[in-house]
Amino acid sequence: MKKTIKFFRILFESLVFSLFVTLISVKADDLKSYTQPFQNNTTTLSGKSVAANMYFTKIDYWELKNATLNLNYKVSQLASNQSSDITISINGIKFYSFRPDIKSGMQTKQIKIPIKLINGSNNLKIYGQIINESKNNSTLASTPANWLTLYKGSNVNFQYTLKAPEFKINSFYNHFSGADTISWGQSVIGIPKDASNGELTAATYALNGQTRTLTTDTDQLPLTSFGSSNEKNANYEIVVALYKNLPKEYKKMITSEDVNNKGFLKLVYHNDKHVLIVTSQTTNLLQKAARFVANSELMEETQTSTEKISGSTRTYSSTLKYNGVINLTNKGQKLTGAGHQEAEFFVSLPTSRTNAAGSKIRLHLRYAKNLNFKNSLATVYINKNIIGSHRLSLSKADNDDFTVTVPSNLKLGNSLVVRVALDLMPRSTVNTDNSETPWAYIGSDSKAYINSQEKNDLLFSNYPSLFIRNRTYNQIAVVRPYKLSAYDLQTITNIFNLVGIYAESNTGYIRFYTKKPSNEVLKNKNLIVFGTPKNNSFIKELNKSLYFKFDDKFKGFVSNEKLSIEKNYGKSIGTDQLLRSPFNKERGLLVVTAAHDRDVYMATTQINFQKNITQHSGDAIVVDQNNNIYNYRFKKKAVINKKIGLKQNIQENSKLYVYLLVIIFVSIILITSIVLLLIKNKKSTYRKGQLKNEKQ
Repeated sequence: MKKTIKFFRILFESLVFSLFVTLISVKADDLKSYTQPFQNNTTTLSGKSVAANMYFTKIDYWELKNATLNLNYKVSQLASNQSSDITISINGIKFYSFRPDIKSGMQTKQIKIPIKLINGSNNLKIYGQIINESKNNSTLASTPANWLTLYKGSNVNFQYTLKAPEFKINSFYNHFSGADTISWGQSVIGIPKDASNGELTAATYALNGQTRTLTTDTDQLPLTSFGSSNEKNANYEIVVALYKNLPKEYKKMITSEDVNNKGFLKLVYHNDKHVLIVTSQTTNLLQKAARFVANSELMEETQTSTEKISGSTRTYSSTLKYNGVINLTNKGQKLTGAGHQEAEFFVSLPTSRTNAAGSKIRLHLRYAKNLNFKNSLATVYINKNIIGSHRLSLSKADNDDFTVTVPSNLKLGNSLVVRVALDLMPRSTVNTDNSETPWAYIGSDSKAYINSQEKNDLLFSNYPSLFIRNRTYNQIAVVRPYKLSAYDLQTITNIFNLVGIYAESNTGYIRFYTKKPSNEVLKNKNLIVFGTPKNNSFIKELNKSLYFKFDDKFKGFVSNEKLSIEKNYGKSIGTDQLLRSPFNKERGLLVVTAAHDRDVYMATTQINFQKNITQHSGDAIVVDQNNNIYNYRFKKKAVINKKIGLKQNIQENSKLYVYLLVIIFVSIILITSIVLLLIKNKKSTYRKGQLKNEKQ
């Protein structure tokens, strides 16, 4: 009897396990759809033969079924005896050509991409050429007109099924940080409802570690509390909490021995959800464990379901000190076909720096020897500005090296596009550009030498540079409401989304405070203060320093020299205010505040993505409940550090100072010469007078 019962029990457990596996498989096999936009801006191309590069990524846990290119373009009106031809290639293999309709306005073309040609990282290239057609033959037309425009918004749509994650931390991390997972709102970071400042700091480290891997300017990884709707609906969650504050269902899965003098990571599958628990008994080790989670290299290398982090564990992510030298391409790039060919390279500066005079672009080229070298050129552009050209020559075809200087008055910003245009003119006329010759190769030792200097203006046009140094957090102290609402957690998500994008290393300093920090912290840290005067008393103390001040009862903003504010309107607006710290004039203070926490959150919608912050150049932003947005500048002088400002002024105006010194030097010589001549003439007159007197 016992054997029979045991048999049926084993059979029942097997059936349950099989059903569990089947449910996971069914869930994984559901057909998914995800659209990945290209990062390129709208580009207008000219010349008889043109090319443009776009890039996209296929996530490795996809079982790809279909991929479709949605190409938004416009072809200008051409003569009736001309046709245009557009060819698409992926990873160097051409797979589609078409003749676009010659009509006004933007057109959209849907093109199936062969799945077998798609890798992890992919280069999609679009070739275009104008052809003169006649009864006897067709030849390339020579035209300088801007005839092909490729619009921002072109994308690749994927249809796929998901590979179920393995029970390993690296597999969980891959799914958790996937662009599609985050876009669907299936990834969250959960913290206790009454999280301590230490827990909030740890969660922010983990949040920033994920944010820097995001590739879109529309999706965010939310920070949320246990039991929220966001947390319940997510399939993937990172739980960050001290051991004593863990939810009961997770705490019973971890023993006190697991967290004794160590941080602990444990992967669990609970209620159809994949959860990574990050915990410890002490705040310091919890933050150490969170830094481990913020290190993508460590997370991708961890092939176990648990990980222990001691005080001596090296969790800091690797980073290279910025020295101004940036490789344009790591693998080199080959361009093929006659006529006008282009390659684009994206260069980014640390957000805390901006360009200075003396920057250069050095290119190393190899190219075919069957060119008409009288008409073959290499032209270098930066952000659509021509900075120099170089004529190709037969003698240098195997090893051509040249350098162009970036004009000192050309502002580069934090990111720039270096475009290399090659006019590869063959010795004889060809009928098509689809042949493999002529060709040119841009070597991997081509570099951008960008002289840069620390940004020194306390304006939103430089945000968040103040809070970033050497690509990590720059001594940030955050003063938060004493009790966090759902809106407050959204506010933290927004503030640190943009900061996290630029923080390429997890080595910086962030600390949260519920009350006014010590004088030492106030003096030495850059401050972020958010909330309402009701839930954050520190804002009341700062009110006298704000550009937009609250009324005496702290129920709404009052009018100032920039904006007249009606009483009720002042209760319904949120503000972002970037000020000099009243505790240290060389430190910054960001205050995000309003009468209600919802309006505080609304204010942060202007500082969460790069596309939003670029619209603001002042030091104060106002957002109302109708989503009207206003930008103001109050500071006449935005320089933070006057010593750095003086040094930068000298660097930026070095030529002017040289000219002034030359003028002063020449003026001194002229004045000296005139004085000497006057003295000489005076002496000569005096001698003549003496001789005349002697004769008399």
